[in-house]
Amino acid sequence: MNRLRATLSAESPSLPHSADPGRKPLNMNWLGVLPFFVFALMFMLLPTAYLMVGAFQDPEGHFTLRNLVDLLAWAAVLGKLPGWIRPTLMTFSGVASNFAGVPLAFAFLATLGRMGLVTILLRKYLDVNIYSTGFSILSFVGLTLTYLYFQIPLMVLIVTPALEGLKKEWREACDCLGGSTVQYWRYIAMPVLWPSILGAMLLLFANAFGAVATAYALTGSSLNIVPILLYAQIRGDVLHNPNLGYAMALGMIVITGLANAGYMVLRSKTDRRSA
Repeated sequence: MNRLRATLSAESPSLPHSADPGRKPLNMNWLGVLPFFVFALMFMLLPTAYLMVGAFQDPEGHFTLRNLVDLLAWAAVLGKLPGWIRPTLMTFSGVASNFAGVPLAFAFLATLGRMGLVTILLRKYLDVNIYSTGFSILSFVGLTLTYLYFQIPLMVLIVTPALEGLKKEWREACDCLGGSTVQYWRYIAMPVLWPSILGAMLLLFANAFGAVATAYALTGSSLNIVPILLYAQIRGDVLHNPNLGYAMALGMIVITGLANAGYMVLRSKTDRRSA
């Protein structure tokens, strides 16, 4: 019997050992891109990191911002900033000047509200509570800050062409004649820029005067500004006098029309001078 069992065990084929279920097979597909990663690390990432660290170090290896100050000094000497600054600034100004209404109101509530991100960070890390000073995003000051978010970029878009119209030869002539920076801006630059600046102020006034969505979404009816009062007269339940609302709307049309007309006159004057 024992001999029969030994014979059967010798003749039966040996079964393969089952693989360990807890062990995953090694994936070798990544070996194909290993040379690329090595090349990127040696010739792109490490040199970039070395340059970034070296830009903030002095010859002794200490941290410094002097190198960036010298870089800005070179830009001032050359008379212009790097070429990427202008398109970046103009693109941001174009987007920010059109970001208004209800989304802008909720964005400022989430940023500078009582539980806003900036409010919490200032209170947590700097121990500064801006609301203890009397500030409120729902007040006139908060509404002013919200309006400035889209008013300042609009001002940049309007005034930038006028600033680009200032010729470098005018500043050089002023320096050669012994004029100072204050004299240059007082007697040369400002007489050229004042029509554009005044026209931009008129346009900004008309833009802010007619804005209602941002103010109503941010403060509701707590502020007595003309667009909110107009809305209350026409659609409100308490101050419901549509005819008075129509008269207020007519007054707004006249005021904004005069502001836009003044802007167009000053704009045409600027165009004739630049031509």
